Amino acid sequence: MAKIAFILLCHKDPEAIIRQAEMLTAAGDYMAIHFDARAKPEAFNRIKTALADNPSVTFARKRIKCGWGAWSLVQATLYAVEAAVDEFPRATHFYMLSGDCAPIKSARFAHQFLDNRDVDYVESFDYFESDWIKTGMKEERLIYRHFFNERTQPKRFYASYNLQRKLGLTRPIPPDIQIQIGSQWWCLRRRTVEWILEFTRKRRDVMRFFRTTWIPDETFFQTLVRHLVPESEIETRTLTFLMFTDYGMPVTFYNDHYDLLLSQDYLFARKISPEALELKRRLGTLYSDERAQFQISNEGRGLFQFLTARGREGRRFAQRFWETESTLGRERELMIVVCKKWHVAKRLLERIRQVTNLPAIEYLFNEEGTALPDLGGIQGTLAKRTRHRRALMRMLFDYYETDRLLVCMDPGSIDLLQDFCGDRAVTKLLEVQCHFTDAYLIGHAMRVGLAGEQTPPETLERLLPTIRGDMTYESDRIRDSEFENHMILRQSDDRGQRADLLARFLDIPREKAQEIAEPDHLFAD
Repeated sequence: MAKIAFILLCHKDPEAIIRQAEMLTAAGDYMAIHFDARAKPEAFNRIKTALADNPSVTFARKRIKCGWGAWSLVQATLYAVEAAVDEFPRATHFYMLSGDCAPIKSARFAHQFLDNRDVDYVESFDYFESDWIKTGMKEERLIYRHFFNERTQPKRFYASYNLQRKLGLTRPIPPDIQIQIGSQWWCLRRRTVEWILEFTRKRRDVMRFFRTTWIPDETFFQTLVRHLVPESEIETRTLTFLMFTDYGMPVTFYNDHYDLLLSQDYLFARKISPEALELKRRLGTLYSDERAQFQISNEGRGLFQFLTARGREGRRFAQRFWETESTLGRERELMIVVCKKWHVAKRLLERIRQVTNLPAIEYLFNEEGTALPDLGGIQGTLAKRTRHRRALMRMLFDYYETDRLLVCMDPGSIDLLQDFCGDRAVTKLLEVQCHFTDAYLIGHAMRVGLAGEQTPPETLERLLPTIRGDMTYESDRIRDSEFENHMILRQSDDRGQRADLLARFLDIPREKAQEIAEPDHLFAD
């Protein structure tokens, strides 16, 4: 009978990890955990303490800081795999999981499924011939050396990349290796895993190569399995059910997707929403049910595509099923700076970035040219951003690997403010109230097309009270909405008042808030 050693890479939510480990090991399986070294020590200690008496749980020998797209994800996986191989000699299969994965079959079904075929389950497609990579870098991931993380150090990442391109500093791929690509969610046999570990010790040249490739978690194991294992013993598929939206981002599953998930021809699914507590409870109960029967129809992707098409054709009468219960997440904090003078808010955000390193995005729902990462196209236009605003925001939280995000919005976007403040996430508003001189209001009228260079002064004089009144009205609407966490930073406030307010809004020490509030030119026109 198959015995599975789950390889769990995770970085947050210790209580959920504890529950996941207890559930999977209760059925006779094992788990090796790598908890990101970036996380708070008390969170890791909570996991270790809770699972200390569980002989079926072990931990990676070394914890490292992981970054999306970086070698660190592969290294963390190898550390966890090594621990699992050493601690669990009876494990027959090694299954890669994340903290937001959950079983969609029973343990009995999973063990029988793996016993039925002596193969490795891993997506493994030819890197250059397949169309697995839809957009962005392809050959450049391999032939150039990537020393910096594109998400955390974008300027250094692209400076290094562009310099190598300019100087022609390419490198060859190891000649006996055919690079493969595929999903990082694999299930491998013990013999295969042992071969991979032996390979990593012997082939230092290949290890050096992969260490500086970009997004190696999509190529490393996929390539080595194909290199070491006969083709007839490889099933080129993942056993983890996941789908992607129109924009190339993972679909999130919620409480009402239980029946849909059970009918899919997979053993696990991702991503399960942190909010889907009932779904997690039901799936946990299912995993230990030895009598459960499954009717597999495998219609998930077809249904998804059908509903997507209906949406594109404008024939949508209800939320798409993957948007049901859509939320940013209770554990997340969205901080919104609301200011009519965009240049003032942008100065403030730049100071916040410098002092706190918080991800901060300027007027993403108001300004077409706002700098945004590539999120598969959803960020392409203001219309898309606004239409899919919660999805966009969730993607940004995921992209920056953070639970705290800062954005700017215009006070005229009251519908957006009401929507986000109604979310289950913690939402804070900092309304920055500025003085508006007549000269500024005239400039504003010209920028929005109410006036031009040839507009007579008397016409401008008649316009000014209306424009000033409109700005007052926008501020009044925000105040009348009675948002729970609404704070006001006034131009007339002194530095001490500004620092106190920023410390509360950003939840940072006052001395850091003082650094942000220091510049005299914050409100300058």
